[in-house]
Amino acid sequence: MPRTKSHRRSEAAKRRMAEKLAPLVTLAPRTDPDDARVGTGKRHAVKKWEVSSLTGHQHKLTIPAESPDKKFVLLVGDSHLRSIADGIVKMPEGRLSFGVMSTPGGSANDERIELLNSTLPYDPDLVCLLAPTNNLKSTRNPEKAGADFARLLSSILTRWSRLVVVDFPPRLDADLYPQEMMRQEFHRVAVKLGVKFVPIAEHFPVGNTALWARDGVSKNYMLLCRLCWFFMSKPALAPVRTPPVPRHRPRVVLKGEVVSPPPQKNPFIWSAIGQGRKVFDCITECCSFVSSVI
Repeated sequence: MPRTKSHRRSEAAKRRMAEKLAPLVTLAPRTDPDDARVGTGKRHAVKKWEVSSLTGHQHKLTIPAESPDKKFVLLVGDSHLRSIADGIVKMPEGRLSFGVMSTPGGSANDERIELLNSTLPYDPDLVCLLAPTNNLKSTRNPEKAGADFARLLSSILTRWSRLVVVDFPPRLDADLYPQEMMRQEFHRVAVKLGVKFVPIAEHFPVGNTALWARDGVSKNYMLLCRLCWFFMSKPALAPVRTPPVPRHRPRVVLKGEVVSPPPQKNPFIWSAIGQGRKVFDCITECCSFVSSVI
């Protein structure tokens, strides 16, 4: 059966629509399925740190010299902060000075233990917590990871009141779906506790494998430093709000002549008003009338 003219028009319209919706970037087919888990970037040589007796992980705390004209920001996180703690990657200069507390391989609970047992020479003006990613290996349950994350936030808030959470960069050595679920759980916990949560996953496109090292962990520390500096500048330099002083309403006392209330009348005695607005007692009049009749 020959095709009608309307059918040919419909097919042509479908082809034009398919050309418009075609992706601008076409990904080449992968020959090895494991290529999606491997980055193509390179990382600096890792320096060995002292192992903490509290958590069994390497741990390092660096605090800059106190500067009166700069705000002190403390960065807390896992191995993503290793190069910053070693001084290989420098934080941008400005009105902020940065200290680093890094626990490579540590989960949220490990970071909480290290933080509670740390001693700082002076308190930070702001704490920047990099959301932990090692919970992806310890548990696949987002709710359990969220509970550990909530305890970490609560422990920080017991020592310092100003806290900002920065989202963790995506990892290629783990499935993206559990990472997104854990990211949403961390965001929910932070909002519940009144802590600002800054998402940064969009700045690390997973299609650009040069942003990750061979182990699948992001190695673009310079980008991470710039993001932390950018998002920490405004809250760190903002003045601390003082709580409002409670005001007591003044108590107004009125003085003047005390007006005594009118005497209460006996409800069992009737009062009648006659001509001339004269008031006379009904019981008295009735009794006198009865006595006169008798």
